[in-house]
Formats: sequence, C-alpha cells, structure tokens
Amino acid sequence: MKTKPILVVALLATLAACGPKKEAGETAKTVATTSQAVNLPAPYTTKSAVHYSNVVGWADGKTPQAPAGFTVTEYARDLKSPRWIYVAGNGDVFVAESNTEPKSVKKKVVSAVSGQSKSQPSGESANRITLLRDTNKDGKPEMREVFLTGLNQPFGMLVLGNSFYAANTDGLMQFPYKEGQTKMTAAGKKILELPAGGYNNHWTRNLLASTDGKKIYISVGSGSNVGENGMENEVRRANILEINPDGSGERIFASGLRNPVGMDWQPTTKTLYTAVNERDELGDDLVPDYLTSVKEGAFYGWPYSYFGQNEDPRRKGERPDLVKKAVMPDVPMGSHTASLGLAFYDGTAFPEKYRNGAFIGQHGSWNRSEFSGYKVMFVPFNEGKPGKPEDFLTGFVAGKDKDVYGRPVGVAVLPDGSLLVADDAAGRIWRIAATK
Repeated sequence: MKTKPILVVALLATLAACGPKKEAGETAKTVATTSQAVNLPAPYTTKSAVHYSNVVGWADGKTPQAPAGFTVTEYARDLKSPRWIYVAGNGDVFVAESNTEPKSVKKKVVSAVSGQSKSQPSGESANRITLLRDTNKDGKPEMREVFLTGLNQPFGMLVLGNSFYAANTDGLMQFPYKEGQTKMTAAGKKILELPAGGYNNHWTRNLLASTDGKKIYISVGSGSNVGENGMENEVRRANILEINPDGSGERIFASGLRNPVGMDWQPTTKTLYTAVNERDELGDDLVPDYLTSVKEGAFYGWPYSYFGQNEDPRRKGERPDLVKKAVMPDVPMGSHTASLGLAFYDGTAFPEKYRNGAFIGQHGSWNRSEFSGYKVMFVPFNEGKPGKPEDFLTGFVAGKDKDVYGRPVGVAVLPDGSLLVADDAAGRIWRIAATK
C-alpha cells in the first residue's frame, strides 16, 4: 500500500494552517437542537489541520467491536471499495463497489482558506454492483455474483416495481428487473442527468423511494467545500431532488445540504431523515456533521451558514435572506466525522432500545488534528424524537497518530434483523447480530 511522504503531509498541514484568523468579537456559542445542546466554538479557534489516515487492514480473526450482547462476523471480503449496501425485498444484498475516481487521474481540491491545492490519492474504480445471497440463512452468503458492470462510479441502488435503479455520479440508470435474478443482462437507460463528480467524495448519488413508491429521492452533494468555485457551478447540487420513477417531474425537495448521503424513513413517524457531511477548514470542532429530519422546501444553510443561522465567515454578508431561513439540524454527529451511512432499525432481533433508532456509518476525518469518526454510531429514538448519539461499532482506529484498520460507511438492516456495515477501505462487509 502506498503511503504519503512525510514532507508532503507536513507541507499540506502548513498550508492548511495559513487560513484566516478569528475575527474580533466572534465567540463560542451554545445552540439547542431537538436532541441536545451543542457547543460551537468560534471559527478558526484552532488551525485547519490535514491529518489523513493510513489503512493497514484487518489481521485474520480481528474484527471491529460491538457492545456486549452482540457478535461481529465477517460477511464478505476481497471486495473492491464496497461503499454502499442495498437490501432487496427478497433479502438479496447488492453492494456498490466504486472509488473516488478512475486510475491515473489526480483530483485537485482547492482550499477555500489557503487557495492552495492538494492532490488526493486515486485508484481505479471497480464501477460494478455485486450480488450476495445467503441461501441457507446462516449469516454468510453462499452466492456471490457480479450483477452489473459498465457503470460510472455507482452508489445508490433501488428496486422499485419491475425496475432496478443504479445512481451513477453523472446520472440515474434504470434497468428491467425480475426479483431473484443474479445478473443484469438487459441494457439500461439513463433517465436523468446529474451533475457529475464533486469536491472530495461528493461524487456519491444516493437513492430512496417514497413510502408509497410513487417518488424517488436523490441526494446530490456540493461540488465544492463552501462554494469557492462560484455558486453558478452548484446548480442542482447540495440538494435532495425528487423525481417520478420514470425520471420526470424533477424538483428540489430540500436544499442547503452540503453533502447529504444516507437517507431513510424513520419507521414510526415516516419522516425523511438524512446524514449530512458538513464543511471543512474552520477548525477542529467546526462544523458538526449531522443527522436531521428533512422538511419539504427547507433550506439548511450551505454555503452561507452552518448549523442553523451561524454565518460562515467566508460567505459573510452575501445572502442574509438565506441565513435567516436556515433550518437547525436535529442531531450533531461530531465535526469532520464524515457521517455518511444511515439506516433506521426496523427489525426486532436487537434489544428494545435499538428499535426504530438510527445507525450512522462514520467514514472518518482528514481535516482534524486528532481522528474523529471511524465508527458506527447509534441514535436512539423515543416516540419519534431523536436522542443523543452513542458508539455502537468501534475499533477501527489502530493507532492515535495515523493507522486505521478500515473505514465504515454504508449500513443496512437484513431481514433477520442483523446489521451489515460496509468497510470500503478494507474491502469487507461486517455483520453484527444480537447474541441469542
């Protein structure tokens, strides 16, 4: 595995630290969400850090750790960047294997603070969807087939009626589908163009059907950190879009969501929730990623404000009208945690406290002096209201300074009530089951 030269990392850290200073009069503040109070330091209270992890992989027999009363086993291995999981109605597990970008392409991410750019490592994307099937229901798939190839950074997947949908970074593909088929042999069609690529890992496009199956929701992240490339390049981005199943009738369902990735329906209230990956370069503890309910027509602040109506100093005075209407998110999930995965627990196998709560896969930080994320969190819900997040699946960090065993991202609930976690950096999928 390639590692970054020490001098290069040190230089990047120095460049990132040379950002704007805290303006006079800016102070820390405490804001109240629906789940808890959260302390927000003033912008630039700490310097912006560049602290990448080094993935060392899992030794045989070693697994992440779950709370007492659960067992963690390996569900699948030797996948190429298994980033997202979709479970069909018959229990088939579809895995999107895709990377940030194709091999030999170096992505330049322009810092909104320093104006400098940093090259991100790239690898050839598998650009495929793999099917896993546990035929004898023993918690381990006996069947593994390449289901669909020829895609362009696929991420979200959906079975709706007689169609299989795959969300490429540049558009939504629809294929004819029969339940139980193990390979896609029919040609698909692009039913919707989408703005391609994006800052860092904002190329992902997730899918979710409405509860009645009449609409499809598509998450589209921003193309930049904080609009530094011009807002004219952010059309249809930082949004959740709504379309008809044939690709028609597009409208913006909610906006100002910097990088909404995971989407799911809260089981008791049937409210749409999303996990949002927030902005970089304001310091170690700004801005918290979050889990939030999504209100139709609502604006959540990006890029003009963060965590409600806290104006971003880099966009100061530009759109006070939008800052004023920005909605406060519900649950802070920690700054720079890369909170991406989201699945509500609608099973019955886990203890009562987990039922109807949310599991969030945190891919882990790079813009923080000490690691944050690199775990799966659980948010309990009581009478449809979220509580305070707690650790659920941990043990991904191997050493404080740089090494991690893997990076959790997508999460999904199986029909038997167990939980699957995609570990894209380690090429594995973990299964967490309640101890009987």
